[in-house]
Amino acid sequence: MFTLAPVRLLLIAAFILALKVSSFSQAAAPLSLHPDNPHYFLYRGKPTLVIASGEHYGAVLNLDFDYTKYLKTLTADGLNGTRTWAGAYCENPEAFNIARNTLAPKTGRFICPWARSGESGYPNGGNKFDLMKWDEAYLKRLHDFMKQASDRGIIVELNLFCPFYEESMWRLSPMNAINNINHVGEIARTNVYTLDKNGGLLAIQETIVRKLVTELGAYDNLYYEICNEPYFGGVTLEWQHHIADVIAETEKRPGSRHLISQNIANVKARVDRPHPEVSILNFHYAAPPDTVAMNYGLNRVIGDNETGFRGTNDAPYRMEAWDFIVAGGGLFNHLDYSFTAGHEEGTFVFPDSQPGGGTQPLRRQLRFLSQLMNKINFLHMKPASDLVKSNLPAGVTARVLAEAGNEYVVYLRTPAAKGEHGDCRHEKFGDGQVVFEVSLPAGKFNAEWLDTTACTITKKEAIDHKGGPLKLTSPAFQDDIALHLRLQ
Repeated sequence: MFTLAPVRLLLIAAFILALKVSSFSQAAAPLSLHPDNPHYFLYRGKPTLVIASGEHYGAVLNLDFDYTKYLKTLTADGLNGTRTWAGAYCENPEAFNIARNTLAPKTGRFICPWARSGESGYPNGGNKFDLMKWDEAYLKRLHDFMKQASDRGIIVELNLFCPFYEESMWRLSPMNAINNINHVGEIARTNVYTLDKNGGLLAIQETIVRKLVTELGAYDNLYYEICNEPYFGGVTLEWQHHIADVIAETEKRPGSRHLISQNIANVKARVDRPHPEVSILNFHYAAPPDTVAMNYGLNRVIGDNETGFRGTNDAPYRMEAWDFIVAGGGLFNHLDYSFTAGHEEGTFVFPDSQPGGGTQPLRRQLRFLSQLMNKINFLHMKPASDLVKSNLPAGVTARVLAEAGNEYVVYLRTPAAKGEHGDCRHEKFGDGQVVFEVSLPAGKFNAEWLDTTACTITKKEAIDHKGGPLKLTSPAFQDDIALHLRLQ
């Protein structure tokens, strides 16, 4: 029998290793904070912000969800981000009253990083899990999802963990002792994400984090979120910091480190001492976007990565997006319930009882916002709402993003209050009804008034300004309108 000499075997092994190292070194640098303005991203050599409208986080763990069709839809809609759950958490179909919930796979259709064992008894179909073995089919599906997202320039937030809001969620988790053969996790759901009461789960959590971070190291279109909504369900800050350390320690090579996100609070909160490895501060339901100003001095990306609970009408979520981005936010993701298994083009018509919205017209409106932001020089702009000096009609607010002396975006909006049944109470203004002043230097400016609903330019004008307060009169609008001013 022919055999290779040991030296030849060593040479072949060295050659294969060199190829792998070369391939990794040639991979694009991961998404990072932009060195010139860390409130935004640097992605594939370009200043970037994320504006997205994504499904309810089950694209990978739900085997019935066609993520290829979904990612194609995001690309066609001009959006560049999505969130997805790693698989330590899933939901039952009744959770949060979400119809066709993608985080609630049908019986036998849940897949996660851990392999199934030979022992039956998982409550949603199939065998229990072995937390010491990996499911190769899951890893293959995750890699394919990441590659397809990468090919389309879609940035993925991989959420590693999620608190168990109710017992029904904990009863479905592989980490629960009733669902694994490893005799760990026989604890209360409120102790799962702690350093001292976790019943042996901390080692399991560290191992899965290291495994996922190692598996996904070559993808540049990725950042990790430690835990969704850790302010519920007993998640401790010390545990979150520990997981951030585990991610960072796993990625020690310069140029290969992925950003880490921490979900801070619902609506707003001031962050006093952020963990040094955390680069993205994410909030939910951040309307009004006060949290951006509260944390702007930390020089990190500030995100609003989940919306909802404001009815099913498009207007509140469109206005939340514009308000947040013009306030200086660098990331916005609308939770879009029109994406379900079987409706991956975002065409599911959900009931009025849904805890949020999501439609094709709304995604078109978010694309219009993205197009404006990529048209302007946002990297050199900062919040400047104090430039609006005059009184606006009651309930109307003005937000300004400015590159002083050169370019300005002004966003006007009404409260868009919810009605009795969760519908949106629209407010209209006629042509010339809204008059205000903006302090600008002397110069000739081109002005474009933008209809944020119809996604059109409603009015253009050239302004020769002598400096000081500039009186502006808006055209007719409903709910909100934007103005783009640029020095000629």
